[in-house]
Amino acid sequence: MPISVLVADDDEAICELLTDFLADKGYDVDQARDGQTVLKKLEKHPPDALLLDNKLPDMDGLAVLKQMSNDGLDTPTIVMTAHGSSSIAIQSIQLGAYDYLTKPLDLDKVHLTLQRLLEHQRLTRQLARYEDRVAATVDITEKIVGTSEAIQEVFKIIGRVAESDASVLITGETGTGKELVAQTIFQHSARRNGPYIRVNCAALPETLLESELFGHEKGAFTGAIEMRKGRFELASGGTIFLDEIGEMTLSTQRKLLRVLQSGEFQRVGGSKDIEVDVRVIAASNKNLPKEVDAGTFREDLFYRLNVITIALPPLRDRIGDIPPLVAHFLDHFRYRQGMPPLRIVDEAMDAIQRHSWPGNVRELENTIHRAVILSGGNAITPEHLDLANARAPYLLDLTEAVRDARSLTSVYAEVHREMVRIALIQTNQDEAEAASLLGIDPEDLAPE
Repeated sequence: MPISVLVADDDEAICELLTDFLADKGYDVDQARDGQTVLKKLEKHPPDALLLDNKLPDMDGLAVLKQMSNDGLDTPTIVMTAHGSSSIAIQSIQLGAYDYLTKPLDLDKVHLTLQRLLEHQRLTRQLARYEDRVAATVDITEKIVGTSEAIQEVFKIIGRVAESDASVLITGETGTGKELVAQTIFQHSARRNGPYIRVNCAALPETLLESELFGHEKGAFTGAIEMRKGRFELASGGTIFLDEIGEMTLSTQRKLLRVLQSGEFQRVGGSKDIEVDVRVIAASNKNLPKEVDAGTFREDLFYRLNVITIALPPLRDRIGDIPPLVAHFLDHFRYRQGMPPLRIVDEAMDAIQRHSWPGNVRELENTIHRAVILSGGNAITPEHLDLANARAPYLLDLTEAVRDARSLTSVYAEVHREMVRIALIQTNQDEAEAASLLGIDPEDLAPE
């Protein structure tokens, strides 16, 4: 018996395209053009899978998913949308959607996603679906911007793990947005009404960090004139975000491990065990497995933190997100309150996309902020960006690479990737033209 699929989209052309494509693949395809029709068809003749557009004439896809949950309709669903926002992606997953596809649709990817969905359903029929715990009154501000496949995967992981109490380790280069991810996890979690406490482990020396985390008793050390609660006590019932955890000393790591294992600790200078209920989210720009091998980070603590890992890609690996990020920052950093976002000339945008952004999204944000100020409210030009004076990391970091004992092969591969990235930008992603520009064969675009 053929697998049945319901395609829900108010765009007739998209419906027909998907219907013809899936029918050729052997699926039994039905169509719906609005949310109410979707719900009626699911109730009367539930299909094996639902392809659901997020923008329908009478209700959006999230509302359909919520109603499906309320009505006990458990049809596996893939959400389709032309707007790749983090809130839609995360909430779609939390509301039970299996996956999330952005338009324009890649038909082969649609087919692959359907196959994965059906296999997933076969293996996990006994697992409970996600519950909708996002209160209608919560206004989640968009903070993570991007439509690239890499960042969409981050949205999906957040959607799957946010409501659990599992520890999360966020990794990535400086400036990739690790703290924004931590905040987003908290805002979408069941603990969102509790405290959210951030601690920068790199900003405090060991003696102060231990007191900051666990508090101290009166007289515990010189200057301790009264008892003080630490950040873990203050975060009880909520979430604590330990930024740059790779900078924590082994002594403090040992005490942190005890909290993760037992939920208990003692204040500095104290002997009484204090119990707390805290979810831990940690972040590091260091390679923690290498730190474990070097003996500077506890292996047992690493595995306690590494229940869920979210690896944030550098901006140079998600160049498709640069235009929406620029638009976001132009909207955020208006020249004067009430003014529309400034316009950016094509030459300036070209310069932005050619830049390697070693400081990642944070560097881009600061660059746009400065450009808005320097432009005086006029259109932003390349002169306002001052990218000509930005350092060329692949030239200036060679000394550091040798000092770090990096092999010539690894450095070559990194330079190869960067030159290919720039060539693809300059040729509008035409691989043949990019290869010609670099003087290599198209099959050599990816380094060995």
